Parts: sequence; structure tokens; C-alpha cells
Amino acid sequence: MKARVTIMPKNGVLDPQGKAIGHALEGLGFAGVAEVRAGKVIELELAETDPAKAQAAAEEMARRLLANTVIESFRVELA
Repeated sequence: MKARVTIMPKNGVLDPQGKAIGHALEGLGFAGVAEVRAGKVIELELAETDPAKAQAAAEEMARRLLANTVIESFRVELA
């Protein structure tokens, strides 16, 4: 079973990478981009076949290693 973990900076946390991307887009002539937030996506191939257990395992992985939960939020989607 595949799990996709999407990790983003929490609202209110500075996002220098997002700011740099937004500034670069503006410099390339793309007007109207109000805010850019940059995050990461991690895809996991899990041996688990039970969706509830796979979801719980991926969320635990995100909490313990993949995301810094002080400044980042995450969501897990199963595919």
C-alpha cells in the first residue's frame, strides 16, 4: 500500500524558500501570486494491507521523523 505524506510549514512560521520562489515568479513576470508556501511530499511503499493500520503507521512515521511538528503540519493520504 502506498502512503503520501505532505508536509507544510504551519501558518505563521516563516517560509524563506516560499518567499524566494514567490519573488522569483514575480521577477519572471507572473503577477497576482499573493503567497507561496513550499513544503515536501514523501511517498512510502508500505507492506501493510489494512488501510487503518497503514494510515496509523504513516502518521506515526511523520510525527516521529518526517515532520518537525513544532513548525510543520502534515497530512497522510493512502493510494
